[in-house]
Parts: sequence; structure tokens; C-alpha cells
Amino acid sequence: MVKHLPPAVKHLLTLRNPEAWPSPSIGKLHGVFNRTLNEAKQRNAENGWLVLSTCTLLTTNRPSSLGHLYRFVTRNDPNLLESRKSLAEVVYKAALMREAALKSVIFVGVPRTILSLTGLKDALEEDVYAALRKNSIREATPQTIEATVARGQALWNSIYQPHAVKLYNKLGDLHPDFIKFIIQAYGTVLSPLPRGDLEQGNLTRALGSVVGIATLRAEGRVGPQLISHVFGLLKARNEENLNDEDKYLSSDEGTEWVVRTVDEIVDAVTSEEASLAKGKL
Repeated sequence: MVKHLPPAVKHLLTLRNPEAWPSPSIGKLHGVFNRTLNEAKQRNAENGWLVLSTCTLLTTNRPSSLGHLYRFVTRNDPNLLESRKSLAEVVYKAALMREAALKSVIFVGVPRTILSLTGLKDALEEDVYAALRKNSIREATPQTIEATVARGQALWNSIYQPHAVKLYNKLGDLHPDFIKFIIQAYGTVLSPLPRGDLEQGNLTRALGSVVGIATLRAEGRVGPQLISHVFGLLKARNEENLNDEDKYLSSDEGTEWVVRTVDEIVDAVTSEEASLAKGKL
């Protein structure tokens, strides 16, 4: 059994910035949170704002900022625990953030998702964590796999039509297992859970596309994938039984607002990083 890293390897792993970025100052965070949340309230898009804010912070790799976002949305004064809102409202928002972070794994991978979910969990009060779901409902079994794949294929078609078959075959040509993995991941993680509002933290079809846009826009340099998921949000307007928020988010105006709001949050939380980079030139 290997119990310790060789000294040379241990030193090597300290190089090239292995740590996540620290959170920006509380003042800067609260400033952009207040501005963008006020805009969201004017649009009745507060769930969309919370989802895109969670995913943007996760993608910029600032795990501790998830805790600041949680306290901002669950307290009248983020600095005062006694100003916390009702347990039901707090649990609802925590579950929404947790689900949005989980879905981000599809777009930006496991490491950042682990770090940000940890940052969120560390901020949760004991009674809130106790009220969150503990049992897994996504485990693949012989009894569930067919429904999971069907859900994933339906979401794939919803996002990529009229090019769904062409793109499916194109990705299958890259590696025979790749497209099968994607469809199963869409069905397991990205698609809305079957029980709708009865499932804690469940994101609608439109909010799932907000996850894709926020992560890919914040990631940068993945233009084709971002365009696909922008189309995915616009096509969410064709879903049945849309609530008013999803109707707005999937409108032309709403989709533009999502992209612009992600940009505003990215610019705010990475400005210190940009200043450091300029200082080194």
C-alpha cells in the first residue's frame, strides 16, 4: 500500500495553481447578486436566476462562493443566521441549488462539481441538510434502465431536432460508446425527474437548458455546444404545461437575459483574477 506521495511528486503537484479560486469579496458578490436578482424579480424569473448563478459560480471554480450565494438567498441579512427565512423556503432553494450543481457535471465535469457541492454543503445549517433528500433515485437497475434511456433520448430529440439523428450519428462516429453514454447521462442527470414538482429540487426542462447555457457560457471557447443549448432553451417553449417563468426563460427576450446575466456574474467574480493577470505582464 502506498501511504505517502514521493517528495518530488508532492512538490510537483503544488505547482501550476492546483487550488480552486477563492471567492471574490463579499461586497463584490453581494453587489452583483443584488443587481441581477432585482432584474430577475422584475421578470418573475427567480428560479432561473438561482440556477444560472449557481452554475456560473461553479464553472468559474469558486466553491466557497456557493456558500455565499446560499446565505444571500436564504437570509434577509446574509450575515445574520437569525434573519433566515422559513425552513420550507430555505430547503426549497438549497435543493434547487444542489440539483443545478449536479446537472452541471454534464457540461464541466466531476472535479468542479465536487468542489462546489462541498462548498454548498459546508454552508447548510443542520436542520436544512437533515431535510434534504438522502436516498438516491437515479441508480440504474434492470427495472429502470429502459425508462432512463427513453427519457434521455426524448431530451436529446427535444434539444437537437431537426438535427438530432445527424448529431447522434456524428458523435457515435467519434467513439462507439460516447453517444450511448451521453444519452444515458441525459436520462439520468440532465432530464427532469419523472415525478415533477413532487421531487425535491426537480428542475424543469427549461431550467435544465439554463444549466447548459450558464456552464458553457461561463466556461468559454465552446461555441458550438453553447449554441446548441441556447437553441435548446428556445425550443423549451414547445413543452406542454409551461409555467409563466419557463415561458419567459424560453422566449427570445428571456434567453438573451440568461446569457447577459451569466456574463455579468462572470465579469464580477473574475475581475480580480483579470487584474492579477495584467499585473504580471
